[in-house]
Amino acid sequence: MSLLKPIDEDHGVKGSKKRAPRNRTLEVRDVEAKGLRERLLSVEGLKSESIFGRTVLGDCFRAFDLLPRAMVDLLVLDPPYNLNKKFGGSTFSRVPVAEYTKWLKQLFIAVKPLLKPTATVYICGDWFTSASIFEAASEHFTVRNRITWEREKGRGALTNWKNSSEDIWFCTVSDRFAFNVDAVKMRRRVVAPYRDADGQPKDWNETGTGNFRDTHPSNLWSDITIPFWSMPENTDHPTQKSEKLIAKLVLASSNPGELVFDPFLGSGTTSVVAKKLGRQYCGIELEEAYALLAEKRLLIAEDNRQIQGYSERVFWERNTLNVINGRAKCEGGLLPFDKLL
Repeated sequence: MSLLKPIDEDHGVKGSKKRAPRNRTLEVRDVEAKGLRERLLSVEGLKSESIFGRTVLGDCFRAFDLLPRAMVDLLVLDPPYNLNKKFGGSTFSRVPVAEYTKWLKQLFIAVKPLLKPTATVYICGDWFTSASIFEAASEHFTVRNRITWEREKGRGALTNWKNSSEDIWFCTVSDRFAFNVDAVKMRRRVVAPYRDADGQPKDWNETGTGNFRDTHPSNLWSDITIPFWSMPENTDHPTQKSEKLIAKLVLASSNPGELVFDPFLGSGTTSVVAKKLGRQYCGIELEEAYALLAEKRLLIAEDNRQIQGYSERVFWERNTLNVINGRAKCEGGLLPFDKLL
């Protein structure tokens, strides 16, 4: 059952848009499209080909019945939220809460056989969608927490509070699951540092570029930036998640070599992050234009494993990554200060 409806417009690859000189938004050019299209796996091809390291083009509900049972270690679900939104050649219209909740239940029933008994599930939503997520997920998984992340920006409203947060529901199939807490620590700047009797830093590190403490992760994330025009991971997908956000989920709830699966792949963030972090991956995407973007990003990731805001095996607060004279060190070399996120 799909709530996405096709629209009567052509959303194929049409070459590059006219952009400002400093705009780093990724796009698929006409000359690239054919080669990228050949890398995609059709839903029909699931009967004969391996899904590891592949992007599947098609409806995920058709694909679920064709995929191997109990194969997934980490499931990342970022389905259309229950609001009006256009996705390339399809549109999603807000429906009554009960109808959206029913659709989510059907989604969970369809995808659950693909999960290992030790699998973890993360489900993305906004404030309105979250009520449906909790009700539907509670019937099929153990709901363990709700992560709320700050969008940093949001559209203003004259008769309501500006919506500047989204949720990610943390669920598991059973009581046996991976959670690598030391892999997702946050490096925070220390404003008022404590010292012990000998004058040495207490639970923090003193550096030439500032004082920092590595802290355990909470369920409130204020260090996430939505991809925008000056970030090299940015695409024209309307609801793209940042690599930094997905990296936290992948590092916390999977181990190297395990399979990360995203049946609403969009422009490929989950697969790209899984690849950069040494996991197996598979994603399904309905819109060809976005699937081609995912393949382009996966090719780029073969030579560039960098994730903005993640370095030295820790996540950094926004704009605090080893700032040195307006520039910053990272795993891949130097980045301009205005690109640090």
